[in-house]
Amino acid sequence: MPRAKRGNKRTEKRKKILALAKGYRGTKSKLYRSAKESVERALNFAYTGRKLKKRDFRKLWIVRINAACRLNEMKYSQFMHGLKLAGVELDRKVLADLAVKQPESFAILAGQAKDAISSNQQQAAA
Repeated sequence: MPRAKRGNKRTEKRKKILALAKGYRGTKSKLYRSAKESVERALNFAYTGRKLKKRDFRKLWIVRINAACRLNEMKYSQFMHGLKLAGVELDRKVLADLAVKQPESFAILAGQAKDAISSNQQQAAA
């Protein structure tokens, strides 16, 4: 069985890594081994960063919704519970956008949440 030489695949693979390392400083963009190490590390950071970004935005949306809820004399948890009882299915991203850009429509949603909570308490008492 003849020996299998890698042919073009090796150079293609190395070119790909060096292209990803373009812009890195010093040998990290020139030499394959150090370029490979830095690219792997960078890709790892990028993966982690994409996960952290989701977390950070959710935190930001919750802070914005909570601030708008406080202006409407409610707590964030009460507001979210009231929306669930009222059957309003808006995600936090949309709610945060409403809270910032259209406070009057957010106030209407807060009123719906309050009404749903009070009607639920009356049903529980009866």
